Amino acid sequence: MTRAHEEVGDSPVGKYEEPSTPDAAADRVEEALKLIEGRWKLVILFQLFGGRVVRFSEFERAIPGISQKMLAQQLRQLERDGLVNRVVYPEVPPRVEYRLTAWGQSLCPALDGLLRWAATREALTDGASGS
Repeated sequence: MTRAHEEVGDSPVGKYEEPSTPDAAADRVEEALKLIEGRWKLVILFQLFGGRVVRFSEFERAIPGISQKMLAQQLRQLERDGLVNRVVYPEVPPRVEYRLTAWGQSLCPALDGLLRWAATREALTDGASGS
């Protein structure tokens, strides 16, 4: 099974209050999922997990089928939402690198949990068809 990360240190500490109702919990999860929805965002995030630093051209090579415009748009959204940090070096030509913020890196365990959860469905489905 693919893993999003090997080991993530302490996650950023923030104020967390337990949602008071199922509707409030559903709203919070929906807000969180909106941050990573889209065809390419998860692919981009998985390229950055593990503390990797990736240049724009490396993304283009690593993600076949994504246009430059879409890659730039998705990276800008991830940066705006606080998941990705963009560093521009004052060189000619300019060098631009992307890495996850601490908060972005803290997403790794949640995605690993989703991978495990999806694998249990496969196991249950395989087990049900063998009966």
